[in-house]
Amino acid sequence: MKAKPFYIVLIGLLLALFSTACSSDDAEGSNGEGNDKVYTLEAGHSLPDDHPYHIAFENMADRVEERTDGQVVIEVYPNSEIGAERELTEGMTLGTVDMVVSSTAPVTNFVPELEVLDVPFLFKNRESAVNVLEGKIGDKLFDKMEEKGIIGLSWGENGYRHITNGVHPIEKPADLEGLKIRTQENDIHLAAFEALGAQPTPMAWTEALTALQQGVVDAQENPAIVADQFSLYESNQTYMSLTGHVYSVAVYMMSKQTYEELPEDLRKIVVEEAQKAGAEERELIVEMEQESLTKLKEQGMEIIEEVDTEPFQKKVEPVYEQVEHQDLLQEIRDAQ
Repeated sequence: MKAKPFYIVLIGLLLALFSTACSSDDAEGSNGEGNDKVYTLEAGHSLPDDHPYHIAFENMADRVEERTDGQVVIEVYPNSEIGAERELTEGMTLGTVDMVVSSTAPVTNFVPELEVLDVPFLFKNRESAVNVLEGKIGDKLFDKMEEKGIIGLSWGENGYRHITNGVHPIEKPADLEGLKIRTQENDIHLAAFEALGAQPTPMAWTEALTALQQGVVDAQENPAIVADQFSLYESNQTYMSLTGHVYSVAVYMMSKQTYEELPEDLRKIVVEEAQKAGAEERELIVEMEQESLTKLKEQGMEIIEEVDTEPFQKKVEPVYEQVEHQDLLQEIRDAQ
């Protein structure tokens, strides 16, 4: 047999080596082992960078980057820089936003079951709320979120919502009669303030400050920390009544598409650290809430602390009947 020319043998060896290298790269890429790709995730929320939302997110990002040796980098954008809460939530369902922390009210537009959490005076106290959310009921809600392309990671909070306005102190439901109040884009909140005699106007928070400053609305409702960090005393808000009408549940979330694109080993780390973020954020809220009330007083805002909430509760009772998911509502009430 005639010997093959040397160049043919050489080409054959090179092709064999190239084929082996490609197979090895594909194998490593498929299971994540040996894959040194960097995954940069964009995380957004609507509040300032000194709010517990942001602080807990940043701390989580640091831990994730350290544990993954820099393979997962989470960039956190505050102040609605990459979208307001509703837009961010929609982005997760489309896979264009990776992670979000938000109050649950805007998320109900995509996961209707969450509307139950926005029912006024639903939870007896903060401890009761946390026990419900971190138990079977919370897991059930996370399952509903996953059906819509959102992975629930952990439960946080934005504190108790109170009413501020620039007209007069709110001490009883009659004081809300005819008051133009900005609310979140949430049917339950709208129904509740209509039942109280107010004129609710739903809008994104990005629009609310301008509306308050220009007198388009007289009032708004938010936790004390939000009133402090956004200096609402400079937006015609003279009075704050501690109605505590809603325990504002928040949730750390991830796009299901992003979740599935992460290699399993990296995904596990992200989820573990995100589960810690909710508890850390809640602790920060409790610490900062009283500080915010003190600052608001120092800036001249009148704080009406002794509010009898029973008349408010009676006024909004009919709203409970409007809740679509009655079984879930009753389950939460029974669990307390």
